[in-house]
Amino acid sequence: MPLINHSDYKERTIEGRYVTLEILRKRWFANLDPSTLQNIGTSVEGDTIKSITLGNGDKRVLMWSQMHGNESTTTKAVMDMINFVTSDDELAKAINERCTILVIPILNPDGAKRYTRVNANTVDLNRDAKLLTQPESVTLRNVFEEFKPDYCFNLHDQRTLFSAGKTEKPATVSFLSPSSDSERNVTPTRETAMKLIVAMNNMLQKEIPGQVGRYDDAFNDNCVGDFFQMKEVPTILFEAGHYPKDYHREKTREFIFQSLLEGLDIIAHEKVEGFKTDDYFEIPENEKLFYDVLIKNPQVVNPNLNPSHCIGIRFKEVLKEKAILFVPEIVGIHELKECFGHETFDCSQQKDFEALSFRKEILNLIIITEQ
Repeated sequence: MPLINHSDYKERTIEGRYVTLEILRKRWFANLDPSTLQNIGTSVEGDTIKSITLGNGDKRVLMWSQMHGNESTTTKAVMDMINFVTSDDELAKAINERCTILVIPILNPDGAKRYTRVNANTVDLNRDAKLLTQPESVTLRNVFEEFKPDYCFNLHDQRTLFSAGKTEKPATVSFLSPSSDSERNVTPTRETAMKLIVAMNNMLQKEIPGQVGRYDDAFNDNCVGDFFQMKEVPTILFEAGHYPKDYHREKTREFIFQSLLEGLDIIAHEKVEGFKTDDYFEIPENEKLFYDVLIKNPQVVNPNLNPSHCIGIRFKEVLKEKAILFVPEIVGIHELKECFGHETFDCSQQKDFEALSFRKEILNLIIITEQ
């Protein structure tokens, strides 16, 4: 499939990392066909969980985003995808004719409002698939059982620390075909999900070569993806990760958009069997090798620090006045071994030292740090 021009379908009313159900209601829902919207449940705090249904085909695809409230990139990508699917494009027409798509744009509205991973009861909904202790979990299960999907897309964000294997390339997008048993057997259902991932990876390699990772497949039957895979529905975990200098994830949003459309194209045109399971295992496993900022030779700034060590800084995402701030925190001081920085400053280099002097919040952290 040739790439769709994302800018033609990007929902420009909603950008950045802070995306809530209130924002969707004010800026986007009004532009949708009311007949596609449905109230499917309520959150712990009584907010209405919405779904959007598109198409009238036999192949049924269920997607949900912001199960973790602070993981909003895929929600933005889903809005762009819906803008495309409701257009007059020939692929959009084919998808509508051959697929029925049910999207839950924000499953955890209370967590989205607080910008937290967990819901209002501090429960991780992705560890509640079997127990169903939370109303949001019950809502998703009810939709699953009533809609009877042929495919499930479980949409998430991942942290900036992930690399695509042991390389100096970030895992901008990661995928997983979840296990359906503790032995991690490749069942027919899991194999179908793997082949779909291979198709999406093939497309992405042309855009972000070496920046696609494979998520850990340790089995947990209380995770939603594993549980649905156990129910013999091919389920794919999407993880939106870091693209250089894209902390608001507008570029990653585009790659998720393209991946969703590639997946729908493969499903709509029944091309899944054209891909090889073995190629799934060629996608490198995610490694935790990145810092947001890596400081070399910190003793130039702080003589108390060991010159053989480097400082690893990661940004903490903080909600303030309905915007996300990226606050630096030192999370490691150690020898430089198999770690990378999305930004790297060598304090012994004049150019880097001068650049760092303009990053007062980072410079002050180094100055006050003790070995």
